[in-house]
Amino acid sequence: MKTIELTVEKRSTRGKNEARRSRVLGKIPAVVYGAGKPTVSIQLERRALTDAFRAGAGENAIFLLKLAGSDQSRHAMIREMQRDPVSRKPLHIDFVRVLMDVRITLKVPIEVVGIARGVRADAGILDLVTREIEIECLPTNIPAHIAVDVTELGIGDAIRVSELPALKGVRIVDNPEKVV
Repeated sequence: MKTIELTVEKRSTRGKNEARRSRVLGKIPAVVYGAGKPTVSIQLERRALTDAFRAGAGENAIFLLKLAGSDQSRHAMIREMQRDPVSRKPLHIDFVRVLMDVRITLKVPIEVVGIARGVRADAGILDLVTREIEIECLPTNIPAHIAVDVTELGIGDAIRVSELPALKGVRIVDNPEKVV
């Protein structure tokens, strides 16, 4: 997985009014926490984040947050992003620090590949019960998705988590009997 660089600034002020002023200037208030270090209030350019998502940064992207005016940088992932309900613009972001040599647990989306035999030949309906699978891996091995081939599924058949293809460096943490 590719690391996306973002330049961030420390926030010296806090509060609702200061956050609104930052948003008017095109910045997104955020915090960085985790890895046994204190929480740091930051802000970043909305445009830079939008460009990163347009360039293909997925929901489990690793960001390299570079502090403006210094040589400090830290790897982080988005834990939570609050969005405006109408405009869908980001209002606030929670970043969690990531150590590149420590395994992390996260959820990865499932991608259905093919058309099930039961749908194609028998006019059945494919029901996707589970949309995400919980995995454990190093941050450099995070897959964008887990592909599930459904071409051989007939009516009444199911694929369980234990039947999913093994990915190098990735361990599936979810219940092996869970139906996908």
